Amino acid sequence: MPLTRIRVPLGFVIGVFVLYLATPSLRSIVTGLPLALFGLLFRGVAAGVIRKDHSLAVCGPYQISRNPLYFGSFLIAVGFSVMSRNLICAALLLIPFTIIYSIVIRQEESHLWDKFGKEYQQFKNEVPRFFPRRFSFLLFKSFSTRQYVSNREYNAAFGFAAASAVLVVKYLLESR
Repeated sequence: MPLTRIRVPLGFVIGVFVLYLATPSLRSIVTGLPLALFGLLFRGVAAGVIRKDHSLAVCGPYQISRNPLYFGSFLIAVGFSVMSRNLICAALLLIPFTIIYSIVIRQEESHLWDKFGKEYQQFKNEVPRFFPRRFSFLLFKSFSTRQYVSNREYNAAFGFAAASAVLVVKYLLESR
């Protein structure tokens, strides 16, 4: 089974283990939540721009990262690693992410080269693969709520809210 098909179900399985093993504190939540929220926002803006396999996304967050959806996911994973306050959780979140997404990104680059050729090569030459070089509020200029909904990115927001709530409730119950 290709990695593109197992990455989301695997993420749910890992998420369950992380939420079970997490030992959040007020400090870990206050530190990790803003980072994770920024990742969710970055993902959301990217999802509001990309029209998968229809056209090459080169505006908005795609001006600063060729993979802003995955970069946003990475920030979410780092944020939840911090919120979990558990090294095993951090390893469960970050090691598979790094392995899987480095492979997925290469597969997608090959697909984009086949589909868009020289246009993709020029984009590849101008924009970093993963880590953005700079940030700007102009990244929001190309955002479309309709595209965000079409890409079903609201699922990421719901999952984020649910996982965050579990960590907060876990902290509240354990701090009694």
